[in-house]
Amino acid sequence: MQFLRIRTYLLLLAFAFVLGCKKEQSSPITEEEKKDTVISPVSGGFAKGADVSWMTEMESSNRKFYNSSGTQQDLLSILKGLGMNTIRLRVWVNPTDGWCNKADVIAKAKRVKAAGLRLMIDFHYSDSWADPGKQTKPVAWNGQAIAALKTSVGNHTTDVLTALKNEGITPEWVQVGNETNDGMLWEEGRASANMKNFAELVLSGYNAVKAVFVNAKVIVHVSNGYNNSLFRWMFDGLKNNGAKWDVIGMSLYPETAADWSSKNTQCLANMTDMVSRYGKEVMIVEVGMPTSEAAASKAFITDLITKVKSLPDSKGLGVLYWEPQSYASWKGYKLGAFDDTGKPTIALDAFKD
Repeated sequence: MQFLRIRTYLLLLAFAFVLGCKKEQSSPITEEEKKDTVISPVSGGFAKGADVSWMTEMESSNRKFYNSSGTQQDLLSILKGLGMNTIRLRVWVNPTDGWCNKADVIAKAKRVKAAGLRLMIDFHYSDSWADPGKQTKPVAWNGQAIAALKTSVGNHTTDVLTALKNEGITPEWVQVGNETNDGMLWEEGRASANMKNFAELVLSGYNAVKAVFVNAKVIVHVSNGYNNSLFRWMFDGLKNNGAKWDVIGMSLYPETAADWSSKNTQCLANMTDMVSRYGKEVMIVEVGMPTSEAAASKAFITDLITKVKSLPDSKGLGVLYWEPQSYASWKGYKLGAFDDTGKPTIALDAFKD
């Protein structure tokens, strides 16, 4: 019996030695691979956050932000204290006033990283606003045919993302276009006129993102998240023309406090269909309601978060509020979630754990 115990012990030692050798022979993660891996203190899990791209411009106009107790704080600290873990930043190509250009985006992204928040980058591929009603080419890209536009999309995407990477900043998500209900870079990229062109522009952006950050998830963003026929038309068209994307991004802005419930119900049906039809993840990248309807806004967001979380296989990634800090009708915008004294309204309580 003693002999058997000794033999068994020796066999176990030999087995452990072999396993140890195999472990030592495995290739270590390179520094380059580490850079491409999305790592942050709050990485993973459901994304709750906001687009705060106006932040630096508001600060330059001496707008200050206060927490619910009335204490002045950095905006990102206030939002993090409200349960947010994600910030979205838009990128314009050559804006006339400089806001949201590459330098401004990097300055804000550094603060996002320092705050331990996750990051989404939103390329508009324009010098100013790109949305369902306008998708104007950057002035520097005027006169370019579709082949040149694809190159410009790729180069611009690479340039901005490489600048972020050089600062040690890694976005988890990158939007290729903003509210592209009818494509982008009109007229060449207007989807209703030439879906193939739009799909090729999306693919150019997708490939550029993956070349810099292989693990970043690429979003194609369409507004009116309650409109299933629009989304089927768009993503069927992109799929049939060879585009690639990882996440379907949606905007959802109820017109009144009375219709948010029906919009959420329609949005859930649409999200469920997108997951089933394309096997992709879904994210609500923009929401908003009138500042004056804070209680209804809280109910709207709370219900929407619940619905997004209910999607099968955790395919619902998150919900982001658009420019909540826009108080006192900043630039005429009245769908923020801070009151006129610069404090968050109860609408943002929906993001608390």
